[in-house]
Amino acid sequence: MDLQGYLRIFRAHWLGIVLLTVLGVATAAGWTLLQPKVYTADASGYVSSASNGDTSSALIGDNLARAKVTSYLDIGSWRSVAEHAIDELGLRTTPEALVQRVEVSNPLDTVVIKVVASASSPEDARDLAEAWIRGMVVEINTLEGSSDGSGVVTLSVGDSARLPSSPSSPNTRLALALGGLIGLVIGVGYALLRHTLDRRIRSAEGVEKETGVPVVGTIPLERSFTDESRLIPFDDGNAQAGGRAPDVFAIAEAMRELRTNLQFMDVDNPPRVIVVTSPLPGDGKSTTSANLAITLAANDQRVVLIDGDLRRPTIASIFHLVTGAGLTDVLAGRAELAEVLQPAGPSGNLLVLEAGQVPPNPSEVLGSERMRVLLETLSEQAIVIIDAPPLIPVTDATVLATRADGAFVVASAGKTTYEVLDKALQNLRRANARTLGVVLNRVPRSGSAAASYGYQYRGDYYRSASAKAAAGVPVAGVPVAGAPAAAGMPASIPLDDDDQPRGRRARRV
Repeated sequence: MDLQGYLRIFRAHWLGIVLLTVLGVATAAGWTLLQPKVYTADASGYVSSASNGDTSSALIGDNLARAKVTSYLDIGSWRSVAEHAIDELGLRTTPEALVQRVEVSNPLDTVVIKVVASASSPEDARDLAEAWIRGMVVEINTLEGSSDGSGVVTLSVGDSARLPSSPSSPNTRLALALGGLIGLVIGVGYALLRHTLDRRIRSAEGVEKETGVPVVGTIPLERSFTDESRLIPFDDGNAQAGGRAPDVFAIAEAMRELRTNLQFMDVDNPPRVIVVTSPLPGDGKSTTSANLAITLAANDQRVVLIDGDLRRPTIASIFHLVTGAGLTDVLAGRAELAEVLQPAGPSGNLLVLEAGQVPPNPSEVLGSERMRVLLETLSEQAIVIIDAPPLIPVTDATVLATRADGAFVVASAGKTTYEVLDKALQNLRRANARTLGVVLNRVPRSGSAAASYGYQYRGDYYRSASAKAAAGVPVAGVPVAGAPAAAGMPASIPLDDDDQPRGRRARRV
C-alpha cells in the first residue's frame, strides 16, 4: 500500500483516531490527578583535605579528596545516616524506607557530594536533604577519627537546600504527552485493523483485485430517492426549478458513463439482451436497471425494460405504470406482447414490460423456450434490459443470464462484502453466463470514502452547470431551459415519474 492508501485509511477512520488520542490524554490527566505529589530538594557538601599551604601539598590534598569522595558516596546510603536524619527531624519511618527517598551523587570531576531528597511537601524535602548532609558529616568525621572535623579529609556542609516551588512528580506535561502519543498509536492501529478486517467493498480497485471482474460504472449515493421517486428526471430544465439539478447531473453522468462502457464492450457485436442483478436484495438493481434503460433510450435507441423479478416485481411501481398483465401473461399465452408493453417517457423510445401475475415456479417460467423466443424477438428491434432477482437467494437471475448476452452485477459500496460478491459471480460462472461487469451503487459523493472509489462527485460543478443552463448559456451535455431539441433527438436524457405530462399516465398499447 502506498502513502495515499494509508492516508485514505486514516481519513476514513479519523474520528476513531482522534477519540482514542483524546482518551489517552484524558487517561493520563486522570492518572496524574490520582498520583501523590512528590517534591525534591537538593543540598551539597564539599570534601577537602588538610594542607600546609604550598602548591605541592595542595595538589596532594586535592588528589586525596578526589580519591575519598567516591568512597563517601557509599556512606550516603548507610542506615546510620538515615537514623541520624530520623532522630533530628523526628520522623516516623524506618531507615530502610528513608534511604529509598534519598539519592547521593558526585558531579563529574568535582569533590562535591550532592544529596537529593524527596518528600510529600516542599519543607519536608528541604529539611531531609540538609539533615542527610549533616548525618554524612558526622559519620565521615567518625570514620576519619576526628569528631570535631579536624581530620586529614573532611566533609563540610555546602549550599543549603532550596525550597522547591513545584512538585517533581508526577510530571504532568510528560504524562499528557505520553498519553496522547499512546492514544495516537492505538488509534492508528485501530484504523489499520478496521481496514484489514473490513471486507466490505471500499474501492473499485479492490473489486477488480479480489474478483478479477472489471467495474464498469459507479453510481453516486442519492439520499433523496424514495420508493415513490427513484428515477432520474428526463427534463433537466424542469429539474432546475425543483432544486434537484445537482443530483440530476451526478446520477445522469454516472449512467451515461455506464452506457458508454456498455457500448464499447464489444463494438462488433454489442450486447442486446442485458440482465441487471445483484448478490442480495437491497443493492439497488431495480433502480439501476430502470435508470440505465432511461439513459439508453435518451440516446435515441429503442429500449425494452422487462421486469424479470417474478418474486418481488418493482418496475411497475417505479414507473407508476398500470399493473395486472405483463411478462407471465405473454409467456402463458393469455396476452399479446403489444397489449402489455407500456411506454415511458415522452420520446417513445422506452417500453416497459411489467412482471404480470406472480407464478408458483418463476425459475421454470424464465428458463422456458417461450422466454428465449421472446428475448430473441425483442432484441431484433430494441435493446432489452431485464431486471432480475438477486443471484444468491434464487437461481432466476442465473437462468436469465444464460438466455442473455451478459449480466451486470450491482453491488452496494460500503455494504456488499467481497465474499458475497464473489459468490454471486461464481453462480454466473458455473452456469457459463457472461458477466459484463460490476456496477458499484451508492458510492459516497464526498469525503474519504468517495476518494477510495477513485471518483468524487463535485456539487459545485453541477450547480454551476445548472445555473448556466438556466441562464440560457450552452453547456456541453446540458440542455438549455426552453431550447428546442436537436432534430431526431429527445429533449432530455433521464426519465422521472414526477416529470410525466400532467393528466397523462402510462397507458396500454
